[in-house]
Amino acid sequence: MQMMTRDILLEMDQEEEDDDDGDIGDVAASKRPFLTPHPSRLVLDNLEQTTVCSFGSLESQPDFRTPEFEEFNGKPDSLFFNDGQRRIDFVLVYEDESRKETNKKGSNEKQRRKRRAYESNLMCDGLHLEATRSILDDKLVFVKVHAPWEVLCTYAEIMHIKLPLKPNDLKTRSSAFGNFSWFTKVLQVDESIIKPEQEFFTAPFEKNRMNDFYIQDRDTFFNPATRSRIVYFILSRVMYQVRDNVKKFGINRLVSSGIYKAAFPLHDCNFSHKSEDLSCPSERYLLYREWAHPRSIYKKQPLDLIRKYYGEKIGIYFAWLGYYTQMLFLAAVVGVACFLYGYFNQNNCTWSKEVCNPDIGGKIIMCPQCDQHCSFWNLNITCESSKKLCIFDSFGTLVFAVFMGIWVTLFLEFWKRRQAELEYEWDTVELQQEEQPRPEYEAQCTHVVINEITQEQERVPFTTWGKCVRITLCASAVLFWILLIIASVIGIIVYRLSVFIVFSTKLPETLNGTVSIQKYLTPQTATSITASLISFVIIMILNIIYEKVAIMITNFELPRTQTDYENSLTMKMFLFQFVNYYSSCFYIAFFKGKFVGYPGDPVYWLGKYRNEECDPGGCLLELTTQLTIIMGGKAIWNNIQEVLLPWVKNLIGRCRTVSSAEKISPRWEQDYHLQLMGKLGLFYEYLEMIIQFGFVTLFVASFPLAPLLALVNNILEIRVDAWKMTTQYRRMVPEKAQDIGAWQPIMQGIAILAVVTNAMIIAFTSDMIPRLVYYWSFSVPPYGNHTHYTMEGYINSTLSIFNVADFKNQSKGNPDPKAVIPTTCRYRDFRNPPGHEQQYKHNIYYWHVIAAKLAFIIVMEHLIYSVKFFVSYAIPDVSKSTKSKIKREKYLTQKLLRENHLKDMTKNMGVIAERMVEVVDNNLRPKSE
Repeated sequence: MQMMTRDILLEMDQEEEDDDDGDIGDVAASKRPFLTPHPSRLVLDNLEQTTVCSFGSLESQPDFRTPEFEEFNGKPDSLFFNDGQRRIDFVLVYEDESRKETNKKGSNEKQRRKRRAYESNLMCDGLHLEATRSILDDKLVFVKVHAPWEVLCTYAEIMHIKLPLKPNDLKTRSSAFGNFSWFTKVLQVDESIIKPEQEFFTAPFEKNRMNDFYIQDRDTFFNPATRSRIVYFILSRVMYQVRDNVKKFGINRLVSSGIYKAAFPLHDCNFSHKSEDLSCPSERYLLYREWAHPRSIYKKQPLDLIRKYYGEKIGIYFAWLGYYTQMLFLAAVVGVACFLYGYFNQNNCTWSKEVCNPDIGGKIIMCPQCDQHCSFWNLNITCESSKKLCIFDSFGTLVFAVFMGIWVTLFLEFWKRRQAELEYEWDTVELQQEEQPRPEYEAQCTHVVINEITQEQERVPFTTWGKCVRITLCASAVLFWILLIIASVIGIIVYRLSVFIVFSTKLPETLNGTVSIQKYLTPQTATSITASLISFVIIMILNIIYEKVAIMITNFELPRTQTDYENSLTMKMFLFQFVNYYSSCFYIAFFKGKFVGYPGDPVYWLGKYRNEECDPGGCLLELTTQLTIIMGGKAIWNNIQEVLLPWVKNLIGRCRTVSSAEKISPRWEQDYHLQLMGKLGLFYEYLEMIIQFGFVTLFVASFPLAPLLALVNNILEIRVDAWKMTTQYRRMVPEKAQDIGAWQPIMQGIAILAVVTNAMIIAFTSDMIPRLVYYWSFSVPPYGNHTHYTMEGYINSTLSIFNVADFKNQSKGNPDPKAVIPTTCRYRDFRNPPGHEQQYKHNIYYWHVIAAKLAFIIVMEHLIYSVKFFVSYAIPDVSKSTKSKIKREKYLTQKLLRENHLKDMTKNMGVIAERMVEVVDNNLRPKSE
């Protein structure tokens, strides 16, 4: 095949408007680096360009090439051109301008010229195009793209794609559960349905070493995913317009400006039945049957087939999600055991019995919790909440917090090992050598600098000063939005402070006579639930807004590669989501009820609102409520979005074409009516899981059932994601990925922070430390009156006494006119009683508790960190067997290439020797004659 060596570029008049193109992908041709529009230009970089004038008919240009129009051949499952030989590697969809129902004739003509110039350049680049008009909508035209063998080989070398050299004869990884094969066989995918992929030794493709590669059939040497990836690489870099010496390029620009409506690779068949073409492997159908269908929910994922069909990037996501879910099973079992321990021992909770006892809690009168509008109240109205608190605030919670600190380290370390195995099995060990710069980055490379390593000139998009300015602006924008989230959290706090007064005043009147409801719906509970719901709504709204802002900031930052782009966006989005989702939990856990003063001298928020107080049992139950609402609400909301939204959109699309439902539509038209999963679709899946990972680890001391909820959600999440990818979305362009990217260090940071947060929750949010101090020190002499260690009298010892006469006018409550005004009331703190020489100052119990809390945090952190670092050191990131396999494969690959090279040299030397002998013979023959 001969490669065309000329570009067809549209030169637009200066007066023409260009509303549909932006800045990205536009750069002066004189300053613009090479965008690899042709393989030959990568080598020679000296091809001439032919510019099509903007006047006259495009069809009249002698160098302009257009795809041939062919009628649909009636084969709905066909993946080939009408000749049945050339495979469809990509599909472009546009709306025929001549049939558009619009009055913008000039705009339509301009789009038409750009599109045809682009298609002509694609054909000049060696691609084959065939156009077919839509069966269901005659305004739509589908342009099918095929990459012939020569183009695939050329670009495989440019992209450093690894391809098979010879079959791999190394032993495969043995299962750790070999002795339980009778059990694991039920969980495995049936190998008679999804056959294991043959393993090969691989090497980056080189055309001049083509004989070294395992080429049995040219049609199957490049699998469909690799073909689509190569074609997309070309589509992203071919130019279509020049104006004012500025070139514009890439299919992404054309789709975003509306010149094309879509661009996508094809699914290989319908998900509900096999292809009628017997040569088609029907991998989409197999994935739906053995992976996405609800009946396969208990089976392991066919990761090799997922990787083969969708690419390594999606494959590594599902591998990570599956491994995370497996590890959650252990955490969920331990969490449920700790919960059951607390549940069955709640009746033995002495301090809860004292709260509920009419002779103890019923006679303890508590001080008003707000100014002017709140009244005195009896402690036993918190009886039900104290019983619930006994379930979560128990010794089992401490054990579970320590366990989770070790569990998260085991998960991360074992995942690194599993990831290394996948890198070897999927040939992504040296992926960084393959990744190409983003076209948007290449387009902006206008500055020449000297590379410090090679000492050669190279082009970069901005100078060092320009880079500093961009980083400063981006950091400032991120900081501004984080401060905006903090402002929303402050707004929620103000709401809590304000509405608590209203609930304290109105709720008893509203629920008067309904004792059963009053037991559960206290002013504190009502405030907590409503604030959590409002916080959840605000979180969802801010997510939508910041998502767009983060993308704009990252686009302005201009990362070099797609991996750099996603890592940069990941850090911005996670930082935002961290503050957005966790700030309210941090407030309840570490700030609420900690700085309230005492009834005679309360602390005010913003000089106006009196700080919130916790229940007599602490804020742990409120933190549990907050976590349940946010974590559960987020899971329900995300699943509704992921299932219903694409399903409804596809349903609407089918309803619009119901009049033509009896017509047989081709594969490309069926795929066009599916939903588009954007480039960041996988990013949001990761983000959702990492936020959940934070809930499971950061606050697990307050909610041991969090791993169980996460486990159930993830089991459904895997199948929901599989279902929507195989049935509701177009096939994504396969991409390479070596690991999970920036999410790995983020999880490591969460794991380190989780030890601190859980230690502080147990120390400062729960009442475990005060109870232990009372049991071992203050229940017996010299501080207590009991003869043996006991929890009896704990409630009385943790509630300080306040003289009602010492109330200030501002902080005085509003007593019930019918009730007798008490002379003293109780409040939650460790202070000296009135009449003491240091009245209302912290007593010795307080300092014992503070010392015990600090000691507990130090001991727990050092203990868990020591175990974590030991585990990290003891478990290598790459297993010994995997290292050996990588070294062995590298050795055999080099040996094979060297042997083949020597064979070629020997063969060439033999040919040269034969020719020299012939020359000598020819020279000597006349003399002998």
